[in-house]
Amino acid sequence: MSLPDPSWTPADAGYAERVRRSFERQAVMQTLGITLDEVAPGRIVLGMTHQPHLVQQHGFLHAGVVSTALDSACGYAAFSLMPADAAVLTIEFKVNLLAPARGPRFRVEGQVVKAGRTITVTEGRAIERGERGERLVATMTATVMTVLGREGIQH
Repeated sequence: MSLPDPSWTPADAGYAERVRRSFERQAVMQTLGITLDEVAPGRIVLGMTHQPHLVQQHGFLHAGVVSTALDSACGYAAFSLMPADAAVLTIEFKVNLLAPARGPRFRVEGQVVKAGRTITVTEGRAIERGERGERLVATMTATVMTVLGREGIQH
C-alpha cells in the first residue's frame, strides 16, 4: 500500500478526534477486540488479536471477522477526509482472502485511493504478525459514501 497522498487535507481540522469518537460507538469493534491504532488524513490502522471465539472450523480467524475489520479501516480512512457534519456508509466492497489468518496479531490498514465529494474509493490490507514475521492475509477494495443531512445517522 502506498503512502497517503500528501495533498489530502481533511475537511474538518478535528478529524482525528471525530474518527476516534465514532469508532468508540461501534460496539462490534469492542466485541471483536479491534483497536484504533493510527489516524491520519486518508489512512487508518486498526489492531486485533487472534481469539478462539472468532475462529472458523479450522481455527483460523473467520473471513467475516477479517472482512469486518477491513470494512471499518476503509470506512474510517474515507471518514477522516469528510466534513464535520458528514457520516459514512460503505456501499460496496470486494475482499480477497489470500492466506489463512492464524495470528497471533493483525494490523488492518485502510487508505483512500480517490476521495470525492460523495463517493470515495479505498483499499485495505490485513497483515498477520506471527512467529514467521508479517504476511498479507487479505485485501479489500471498498466504495464509501459521504452522507449529509440524513436523520438518524450519527456523525
